[in-house]
Amino acid sequence: MTAPEQGKEPARRRRGPNASTPARRAQIVRAALESFAQHGYERASLRDIAARAGVTHAALLRHFSGKDELLLSALAQREEDEEKLAEQILQSGLAGGSVLVAVLRDEFKNPDYQRNWMALAIAATDPAHPAHEFFTSRRERMRTRFNSSPLPTSRDSAYLSADEKVTLVLAMIDGLRIQALLDPSRETLALLEVFMKLVVTPLEDSEA
Repeated sequence: MTAPEQGKEPARRRRGPNASTPARRAQIVRAALESFAQHGYERASLRDIAARAGVTHAALLRHFSGKDELLLSALAQREEDEEKLAEQILQSGLAGGSVLVAVLRDEFKNPDYQRNWMALAIAATDPAHPAHEFFTSRRERMRTRFNSSPLPTSRDSAYLSADEKVTLVLAMIDGLRIQALLDPSRETLALLEVFMKLVVTPLEDSEA
């Protein structure tokens, strides 16, 4: 091997995929989603997340300052996944409340995920919780999404404003999560579609 030419620095080796790449960050966030879903936010550890992502604990900390930051990134990824799934379902031609049922179906099949999500959502009602701002902002984003969508929540009716419909839908989903956990043998998610027809759809549309 010849020595580097005088006055020139040796060429640096090109680095492959590593802990500084966006792909690696995404890999860690996906691992965090899995860990939080299985263990819950409080019991999930950074070492478990690192192991799932195939990186060292030190490498994980080069990306994220701690579990709070990872939690917010994981929640943002979860919401992005939901939006993509909802868009795919809407493009398939599925109508009305059936869209919501389709989006939530896999989630309702996973009791641990449901339980940990509910625990996190309740804990986040505390303004001091790291996810408090995310959940309050998410509520407003969902209101906007519902009101600008082809779902029957997007219009006022004789008895309910569009905003009141969104409040009822979100409350119904959370309530059905609890009922599904208490009695997994019941097909609770199907009630959401019935609820959309009976309560959310404007009276003039339901009679058409």
